[in-house]
Amino acid sequence: MANLETSLKEAMAIEGAIGVALVDYGSGMALGSLGDGGELDLNVAAAGNTDVVRAKMRALEALNLLDNEIEDMLITLTHQYHMVRPLTTPGGRGLFLYLALNRGRSNLAMARHHLKRIELALEI
Repeated sequence: MANLETSLKEAMAIEGAIGVALVDYGSGMALGSLGDGGELDLNVAAAGNTDVVRAKMRALEALNLLDNEIEDMLITLTHQYHMVRPLTTPGGRGLFLYLALNRGRSNLAMARHHLKRIELALEI
């Protein structure tokens, strides 16, 4: 199992990574983040993506899809990918990993694979 700092460093090692954060979607606060801050304010991104996660959770409830779990969400921008991965481990409920990638320098399939592996190894 990896601690938060190690997990964030592993996420930043993903090709094209701009920034990463572990976010509590109850409060919208980033519990930890890494990134240079030049391209993206991770605190603002954490709070904004909290709204996205909450909306999707409400939609699943309204659609009576409660037996489904969100694996990840992808927001595709002109120059970036933004990935949101709610934690599914017992200690990670209510948290999500947020990863921003440079679209021109990343491999989306590999990034999803690595983020899943990081999520499963993360010890909260």
